[in-house]
Amino acid sequence: MSKKFQMFLALFLALSMILSACGAPAAEPVVEVATEEVAVEEVVTEEPVAEVVEPVMAQMFADFVAALPADQKFYSVTAADLNQMLVEDAPFIVDVRQTSEIETNGYIEGAIHVEIRELMKNLDKLPGKDEKIVVVCASGHRGGYAMVALRMLGYTNVFNLNGGMNGWIKAEFAVVEGMPAEAVSVGAPDLDADVLAYFDNYLSNLDPAAGFGSVKNDALNVELVEGKEIFLLDVRRTAEWNDVGYIDGAVSVPLNDLPANLDKLPADMDAAIVVICATGHRGTPAQMYLQELGYTNVRNLNGGLNGWKGAGLPVAGLVSDMAAFLTNLPADAGFYSIKTDKLNELLVENPPFIVDVREPAELEANGFIAGSINIPIRDLLKNLDKLPAQDQKIVITCASGHRGSLGMMALRLLGYTDVVNVNGGLNAWIKAELPVETGAPAAPVAGTAPEVNEAAFASLDNYLSNLPEGFGSIKSPDFNTELVSGTVPFMLDVRTVAEWDDKGHIDGAINIPVNDVPANLAQLPTDKAAPIVVICASGHRGAITQMYLQFLGYTNVRNLNGGMNGWIAAELPVVK
Repeated sequence: MSKKFQMFLALFLALSMILSACGAPAAEPVVEVATEEVAVEEVVTEEPVAEVVEPVMAQMFADFVAALPADQKFYSVTAADLNQMLVEDAPFIVDVRQTSEIETNGYIEGAIHVEIRELMKNLDKLPGKDEKIVVVCASGHRGGYAMVALRMLGYTNVFNLNGGMNGWIKAEFAVVEGMPAEAVSVGAPDLDADVLAYFDNYLSNLDPAAGFGSVKNDALNVELVEGKEIFLLDVRRTAEWNDVGYIDGAVSVPLNDLPANLDKLPADMDAAIVVICATGHRGTPAQMYLQELGYTNVRNLNGGLNGWKGAGLPVAGLVSDMAAFLTNLPADAGFYSIKTDKLNELLVENPPFIVDVREPAELEANGFIAGSINIPIRDLLKNLDKLPAQDQKIVITCASGHRGSLGMMALRLLGYTDVVNVNGGLNAWIKAELPVETGAPAAPVAGTAPEVNEAAFASLDNYLSNLPEGFGSIKSPDFNTELVSGTVPFMLDVRTVAEWDDKGHIDGAINIPVNDVPANLAQLPTDKAAPIVVICASGHRGAITQMYLQFLGYTNVRNLNGGMNGWIAAELPVVK
């Protein structure tokens, strides 16, 4: 009962006694006022706080999750981002790891230390609510909790270090040994007391022994192998699910869409749920939201799908199929290519179906192989109805073999079993002085498109449809100019060891044979924006590898057009 109400009641009783002693009747207006005042006070003070706060928090979480911006990496920064900030305009860094972790692994210069369970009790150590704050933990999991709590409390410029100190150290950025300086109080901020109490209770009760609510890759894998019933909720975007792959059995609900798709979750609020994203960052807001809804057994996959794949654990989907495709490319079948002389023999003995994927202007200028149909590479998958059955022989040709490799790989991944690419393309065909038709080829005849995996088709069609000018290749003279100017990318030579030894290589290149690339991704740059040029003999295997790396998320990959054959023909320097 409030002091205000107690004083009012005492005044009312005293007044009633006076009136009674004087023989006056009870005053009805006073009684009406007292009754109204009691009703107001009871509503405000007697209702349990939890009954008011919990529904509000659930809606706050729903709104927050739905609005997390992909264009701001869902309020995260990479190690490279943060390193650049430290040079240009250093943010306020809060390290929420335990003391023992910092003592063992060091910290980022300028950071203050507030352990995650104590964070809400130490907000006076943080700067103003509009100043940039970056939260750091070991993997990004605890940092996600802190980012969510602070932003929902009204801090407008808080980000989590994606991958945490593990990612920072892996990127070989500077680390300071010892412990950070004691954090200084700058004054307590003005915050909603109920929301603050909610998050203080949540963070204070995180259990280090239980991984702060996360599960490691190997532990989850053991549980799945043992047959434990776990609902795997993948909150990555659909494109990530399609392009990068997923853990078998997972259900895809992109994070922003989660509040509108709660019907896809288990009805049993005690069901075991593991949330999966790319790195673990997006998993934390999803986990917190589900827990607020009443789910009692929700964990976040530590390191996300990137960590799962990095541990060599199985992934389903297109990228997994691509990895298997590269691993099993048959050298004795030319890695699914065909030489010009062999194709010329087939034209006499048993003509295959030939698809020329060059642009119409290229056919008009340079001619085409007799019997070809023309479907430009960007439109290839939109015209599957123009191709023969999936088990019939199809030969793809382009100018140099680069685009043909991409088309061959896409068709084989969609279930076509006998597709090959002309090694060296029409350039090699003309160089061999084999016959060329002029004019325009006959228009392809439409039939019925086969049934293919819809998700794989969508991803592959999107890839081919959006090939850039030059189709992602670079010619030998242009590449040599870059090297001479000092612009040296990561050069990945995917030829066999015998080819590397016999023909030599470009100075500075790294040799990983194409079949071994999926098992040796650790040798590639950690920064997926780093420039990479793939090299093979003719450009065929290089294009296949380029496509695989781009589906893995590498954004700056080119293929050496004509491969080492073209480089040597241009009389450019070779190391043996």
